[in-house]
Amino acid sequence: MLKDAVPLGEIARALVIVLRHHGDVLLASPVLGALQAHAPKIEVDALVYDDTAPMLEGHPALSQLHVVGRNWKKEGLLSRLPLEKQLFSALRARRYDLLVHLTEQPRGAWLARSLGTRCSVAPVVPGRGDFWARSFTHLYPLARNGRRHKIEANLDALRRIGVQPGMEVRRMQFVPGAEANARIEALLAAEGMAGRSFVHIHPASRWRFKCWTAERNAELIDRLSASHRVVLTAAPDPAEMALVDEIVAKTRTKPLVLAGKLQIKELGALTERARLFVGVDSMPMHLSAAMGTPAVALFGPSGEQEWRPWRVAHRVVTTSHPCRPCGNDGCGGGKISECLTTLPVDDVYAAAQELLSRER
Repeated sequence: MLKDAVPLGEIARALVIVLRHHGDVLLASPVLGALQAHAPKIEVDALVYDDTAPMLEGHPALSQLHVVGRNWKKEGLLSRLPLEKQLFSALRARRYDLLVHLTEQPRGAWLARSLGTRCSVAPVVPGRGDFWARSFTHLYPLARNGRRHKIEANLDALRRIGVQPGMEVRRMQFVPGAEANARIEALLAAEGMAGRSFVHIHPASRWRFKCWTAERNAELIDRLSASHRVVLTAAPDPAEMALVDEIVAKTRTKPLVLAGKLQIKELGALTERARLFVGVDSMPMHLSAAMGTPAVALFGPSGEQEWRPWRVAHRVVTTSHPCRPCGNDGCGGGKISECLTTLPVDDVYAAAQELLSRER
């Protein structure tokens, strides 16, 4: 038993702060569920960037969701101040007893000091000095060897304050909602795919150095199309759309292309209905795991031990390059990762067939 464990029975409200990208926010969702499972009377709120809010909206353990504008820094001082004041007033009105900060973002330290929380926990951040260390009542170490999954690393924040999460609560939760489900049902029905088995492929990432080649994606689509309809998605980002256009131009078959046409909630509703997900290390890969869909995950410079699909049937496909995972944005910083460009189609197809042969 920790001598400085937080007495959760005395905590009325907690704020979980995750100011990162979409996938990071989804990977933090088990913290909300684990916290409430351990102390059901606690109201659990979250603070995220505005564009990532859909990742937690509707979470069964969430009481209130607060957002920071990702582009507030670009606003002039006169425009930004009222927004910051409104957010701070909303947070202060909640009178939090516990603050759980899951990133190295400086805002968490300022809020821990200014909100007057009784207890606060954050990761150890080397080089931040006394201001960071003294802003929180508890600090937890981050695993630096790349072998601890990000979800377990997030849950370490709770372990540090005396909560030992059971296996049943170490799961992501994402709620598409009725509107998103209805739209996906209508889209699939219009394509004659209602109730039919299909493979969902999301080949793109915001970082091109994490992507497989267009030629090999196209070959995989053609091979899978012999037995399953393939649905292709991507974010509306011009670079991602360009990659999908290049892939489709090289295919002989006709996948259903929904690239740039789905909101995040709709993407979750789609991948929940898929027989299999195939993609690179990206948010949609984590979303497929949250929805319980088996996944083939292609890994290059990023590490599968930390970022692999969580608690779902999956196969990680990599090359044997001794330098991976290097974490670089392409070989030599050149934006192209040889450990991905040389990944054989046969390996990815074999992994897909193995999962497709299993009962969902």
